[in-house]
Amino acid sequence: MEAWLLVAQLATLVLVLAVIHRPLGDYIAWTFTRAKDLRVERGLYRLVGVDSDSEQSWGAYLRGVLAFSLIGVLFVYALQRLQAVLPYSLGFPAVPEGLSFNTAASFVTNTNWQSYSPDVTLGYTVQIAGLAVQNFVSAGVGLAVAIALVRGFARRNTGTLGNFWVDLTRAVLRILLPLAVVSAIVLIAGGVIQNFSGFTEVTTLTGGTATVPGGPVASQEAIKMLGNNGGGFFNTNSAHPFENPTPWTSMFEVVLMLAIPFALPRTFGKMVGDTRQGYAVLAAMGVLFVASLAALTAFEIGGAGTGPQLAGGAMEGKEQRFGIAASTLFATTSTITSTGAVNSMHDSFTSLGGMMTLFNMMLGEIAPGGIGAGLYGILMIAVITVFIAGLLVGRTPEYLGKKLGPREIKLASLYILATPTLVLVGTALSFAIPPVRADVESTSIWNPGLHGFTEVLYAFTSAANNNGSAFAGLTANTPWFNTALGLAMLLGRFVPIVLVLALAGSLAAQGKVPVTAGTLPTHRPQFVGLLVGVIVIVVALTYFPVLALGPLAEGLQ
Repeated sequence: MEAWLLVAQLATLVLVLAVIHRPLGDYIAWTFTRAKDLRVERGLYRLVGVDSDSEQSWGAYLRGVLAFSLIGVLFVYALQRLQAVLPYSLGFPAVPEGLSFNTAASFVTNTNWQSYSPDVTLGYTVQIAGLAVQNFVSAGVGLAVAIALVRGFARRNTGTLGNFWVDLTRAVLRILLPLAVVSAIVLIAGGVIQNFSGFTEVTTLTGGTATVPGGPVASQEAIKMLGNNGGGFFNTNSAHPFENPTPWTSMFEVVLMLAIPFALPRTFGKMVGDTRQGYAVLAAMGVLFVASLAALTAFEIGGAGTGPQLAGGAMEGKEQRFGIAASTLFATTSTITSTGAVNSMHDSFTSLGGMMTLFNMMLGEIAPGGIGAGLYGILMIAVITVFIAGLLVGRTPEYLGKKLGPREIKLASLYILATPTLVLVGTALSFAIPPVRADVESTSIWNPGLHGFTEVLYAFTSAANNNGSAFAGLTANTPWFNTALGLAMLLGRFVPIVLVLALAGSLAAQGKVPVTAGTLPTHRPQFVGLLVGVIVIVVALTYFPVLALGPLAEGLQ
């Protein structure tokens, strides 16, 4: 039964995404190629002193990204530390220093890792002025960086990639904000709450009392999903009925998570002048997504033990109103993008099912990945794939008319190595430093043994890949995890961006190499298969040993 439900949901999802793929992708391309500014945009540019007609080198573009993000970290940190004196704080005290740093780093990097219960920690001012604003602009930063890389492929003999401030403004005002408003209205119609009522005492059916929280949930839920942010208004995230009340709102949130990432390959094809290239990237993304979804669902339906067999699958940690199929679809979407939202508890999945959510993040979140980050991530791996193909046939690798020399290959290689280094080093240090290990094992890990190791591995994988989901059995609000995960989020976001923009600048400075009989066609099924193979092999070689120490070993017990 669950398998057929999954097929029906997947067919519906594919149909909806197919309908919006072309118009949304074309609209995004038009947004970033149209010369004319809107009146409100011109006003913003005058206010901050930006010349929208000036173009930036990759270095200047990067400085804009870093400066804007630094201001965001400081602002969100300050809001949390001053919460006690802010209006609409709901009586909550200031957030402690370590947790404030972790949260600021989390939301500015589009991770939305939450080491706290948001509905009893943050008031409305911090939620709206701090976190909700970052949900928009952090997604806008990722989209802007992806567009800069696409311009690097599309442009010839130039030292510029566009203007970061213009790209960010257009991403937020023309794409994210209008779509978020419409999405919020749909969610309100579906039963997601939107109010400023604070906490309300109610009488239960048994005559007791209960405290019911309120808040501006729908407006944050919309951009949380649309911008691949993932941080919930409530502690149980999208498993909470106030955030995600029905099966159709759950499906709608899945569509929101995938809409822009799956439309961006169309944008890429339009901007480089060959839509076939976009379809090739889209096909690779789709193959990985469907394969991951099928594997996760199979592991959860086939959960071992008497209880799962009687229930028709492993239902622990899943909402009855969603069931296994909707839970695995949501979990796959959330972890294979950079969203990190949950409508079920990943820590309660079967060992191999939990491994699949880990594997999705270890792929680099490129199928389709986060907003912007998924596209530039898979393009960086496409560069490596073309290089490998060039080695096989003995030719200088070329991609979209650009030669891939030593500089380009080094940048792409460093990109692939950056995130695994953060994941593996962070996990290793958590167990290798004696005082840290003692604190982790006595304070943070509630499930010792193989599963406890997997919880720590999951935390660093989520942080370094800017996902934000967690195995909930880990207590992460400790000095070590607040600091280490905060640094992993910052480095996992900005080190790859540095490498992406450096590659974009290198490509933009080149002329176009003419197509010859020996040029590798990168729009055909053969290249799609090679790209998928390289992605899987790179991930397997990098992460298999550590997976064997955690979820694989646990699953084989």
